Amino acid sequence: MAASRDARRLYRLVQEGRLCALREELQGAGAACCPGPAGDTLLHCAARHGHRDILAYLAEAWDMDIEAANRDYKRPLHEAASMGHRDCVRYLLGRGAVVDCLKKADWTPLMMACTRKNLEVIQDLVEHGADPLLKNKDGWNSFHIASREGDPPILQYLLTICPDAWKTESKISRTPLHTAAMHGCLEAVKVLLQRCQYQPDCKDKCGLTPFMDAIQCGHINIAKLLLKKHKACICAEDFLGAQAIHRAAVTGQNEAIRFLVSELGIDVDVKATSTHLTALHYAAKEGHVSTVQMLISLGADINSKDERNRSERVEERGRDREIDWLPALTLARMKPAIEPYTWPARVSIWPASSFFYGLG
Repeated sequence: MAASRDARRLYRLVQEGRLCALREELQGAGAACCPGPAGDTLLHCAARHGHRDILAYLAEAWDMDIEAANRDYKRPLHEAASMGHRDCVRYLLGRGAVVDCLKKADWTPLMMACTRKNLEVIQDLVEHGADPLLKNKDGWNSFHIASREGDPPILQYLLTICPDAWKTESKISRTPLHTAAMHGCLEAVKVLLQRCQYQPDCKDKCGLTPFMDAIQCGHINIAKLLLKKHKACICAEDFLGAQAIHRAAVTGQNEAIRFLVSELGIDVDVKATSTHLTALHYAAKEGHVSTVQMLISLGADINSKDERNRSERVEERGRDREIDWLPALTLARMKPAIEPYTWPARVSIWPASSFFYGLG
C-alpha cells in the first residue's frame, strides 16, 4: 500500500512538472521504476504532459528506456506526438527514438501527430524518417487521419512530401474525401478536390459516396461544393438502393432534405430500390417527428407503402402486435418518448455498424 502511494505521488509530481521535488523523491527511493496506470512509466507521463526537463532528467540521470512500451504498446514518443509537445518529440528523436514504432492498432507517432493541428511536430517526425504511407489496422494512413482533422496546411505539406499519400482507402474502401466530407471539413475538401484525383461518386463498401456522407451529416456547404467541383451524382444509391434523401431522413437532417427537394429537385417520394421505402418511412421508423412533419410539408405521400404493400399484422420481437406500415399511421402511433428499438429487427434499413464507421 505504501509503495502504491509513493508511485502515485511520483506520477503526480511529474504531471505537475515539479522537477526539484521529483529529484528529491527519487534520490530518497533509489529507483525510478514504478509502473503506473496502463503500464506507463514516468517517461510516458512526462512526455504526455510536455515536461521536457523531466523527460531529460529521467532518461539521463536514471537511464530510463525511451523505448519502454505500456500495455497499449505506446512509447513516450507516441505520447509526446499525440499531445503536440514539440520539445519532447525533438528530444526523444535526438536520443534515437524509433520514429515509426507501433502502438496498439498499428498507430505510429506520425499518425498520432496528425490527430492534432500541429504542423511542426509532423515536420519533425517526417524529417527524422517517419513514413506517411504506413497504415494502421483499419487501413488509414497519416494523410487519411489528417483529412478527418481537416487542417489544410498539414494536408498540403503531406501532399508535398508524399504526392501519392491521397491514393489510399480504408479496409471498408473509404477515402480521405469520404472522411473529410463526413466530418464537415470544408477547407480540407477544397484541398482534396484541388490536388487529388478522386473519381466522382467513389463508393465505400456500403455504397456511400462523399456527397451522401455530407448530406447525411448535414454538411450542405460541402454537398454544394461536391456538386460544383466534382460533379457528384445526386441520385447515387448505396448497396441497399437508398439515396442521399433516405440517408438524411435516417439521421434527421431536415435542412439537407429541404436542400435536396427544394433546390435540387429530388422527388420527395423516391423509393429505395431494394425496400421500396420512402424518406417518410425512414424518418417515421427512426422517430424523427420534425423530419416527418417537414417531409409532409414538402408533399410526401402519407399513403406510401413498402415493397410488400404491407399494412398488416407483423410479429415484433416474438410478440403479436399490429403495426401499420403506412407512414401517417406510424406517426400517429408515436409517443413523446419514442423507442426506435421496438421495431422488428428484420426491417432494419442497414446494419448500424455500416452507418458511421468509427473514425469515419
